[in-house]
Amino acid sequence: MPVIENKDILIVDDDEDLSSITMDLLTDNGFSVSRCFNSADALNTLSTCNFRLLILDVNLPDTTGFELCQKIRQSSNIPIIIISARTSDTDRITGLDIGGDDYIPKPYSLQELLARVNANLRRSYHMKIKKDSNLFYFSHVCVDFEARKVTKNGLPLELSVKEFDLLSYLMKHQNEALQKERIFNAVWGEYSIGEIGTLTVHIRWLREKIEDNPSSPKNIVTVWGVGYRFEV
Repeated sequence: MPVIENKDILIVDDDEDLSSITMDLLTDNGFSVSRCFNSADALNTLSTCNFRLLILDVNLPDTTGFELCQKIRQSSNIPIIIISARTSDTDRITGLDIGGDDYIPKPYSLQELLARVNANLRRSYHMKIKKDSNLFYFSHVCVDFEARKVTKNGLPLELSVKEFDLLSYLMKHQNEALQKERIFNAVWGEYSIGEIGTLTVHIRWLREKIEDNPSSPKNIVTVWGVGYRFEV
């Protein structure tokens, strides 16, 4: 079986110059990016790598971006930004109706594209709370604080009591750089006889369960010299 990699963005565009400039912009802004120049390569790449967002040109040499978008939508909910020199209302409506999340006319402003990328990522992956419930979502993980249950891609995760308490504490302090001692005291108790190394072990176990790539975590991030930060 192929090794599944994890990357942020896939660009599918047969305009090599523009896609190269776009790739440089996104890479300079911290994204990991791949690019393809036709739909066949794009489908093959999508089968061997997990992406968080797709930038898709309408005019491809072997099919249309609309057809590729429809094919991808049969098995994936990845956010898709359609880019095209076709700017009529009909084309825009078609692009959105067949599964595109956004539609940007060519030539586009690189800064506007970056803003659209960030907006779509926030909309699709930012932690969300479902109204009238105690459910929190991030990436493909759902946490039910009241029932103390966690699922990933719809499948239950077996978390120990301390793993769940640790995840809950980190989530409730989202985007804060938390000192190890503060986390340990909050989860294990200020007067616990345990050692701080216990926290490190539980962080590793938790990453192995919720992260797509535990060796390169995107949710439970190490803040060197301080401790950890939870991000979505």
